[in-house]
Amino acid sequence: MSQTVSPLPERGPSGRRTAKGSLSGNSPQRVERPAPLRQVVYDALAELIINRTLEPGQHLVEADLAEYLGVSRQPVREALQRLQSEGWVDLRPAQGAFVHMPTDEEADQLLGVRAVLETHSARLAASTATEEHVARLWELQNAGVAALEADDGEGLVTANADLHSYITELTGNAVLAELIALVDRRVRWYYTPIARPRAHDSWHEHAKLIEAIAAKDAAAAEKIMAQHTERTRQAFHERPEATQE
Repeated sequence: MSQTVSPLPERGPSGRRTAKGSLSGNSPQRVERPAPLRQVVYDALAELIINRTLEPGQHLVEADLAEYLGVSRQPVREALQRLQSEGWVDLRPAQGAFVHMPTDEEADQLLGVRAVLETHSARLAASTATEEHVARLWELQNAGVAALEADDGEGLVTANADLHSYITELTGNAVLAELIALVDRRVRWYYTPIARPRAHDSWHEHAKLIEAIAAKDAAAAEKIMAQHTERTRQAFHERPEATQE
């Protein structure tokens, strides 16, 4: 579940979070309840982690999260336990829950798998895409360029995910689509902090990829996607916070 949320507290000079942007200072963001509540809360918290409203290393207080989402503490506790089992959250004895801090090794493993899957996806898409499919790819490309021109970080992440997802859809390979979906959320998590610095090169590479797909040049599409995913991996390791670490 994706939803628009207000930012959580910012860090002050001491490393503590300041009152500005705190949950208590914002309008409550009530979750919808058509699905089981524990699933809705899980999706909401996962999205807050992915878009980095909840930052890596941040302490997660059940009462604050429950108040923010307008639910009781029980579904929040259940969601945190599930997020912990999936690697999004660390539960530390006597300390509580914290957003997981991804390591370089974790990023390499996941982005490496993503590269293999999406490279194959690009090759298949070049073999199956019709003129209508290519026209849709250019629409998605234009949405990304518009987000780039507007300096819209969230829009860049969404447009990037939409374009890659559509390329996978063009393959008609249900197994490939299922495997890529398994890593999609975590790829978005890694991509968010590099969306802006990577944006210009990324969308230039996307344009080259679409041209190869339109020309039904499977070998070129495969090569461009391989280079594209590798540059994204490198950009993650070169992001400012990694340099500081």
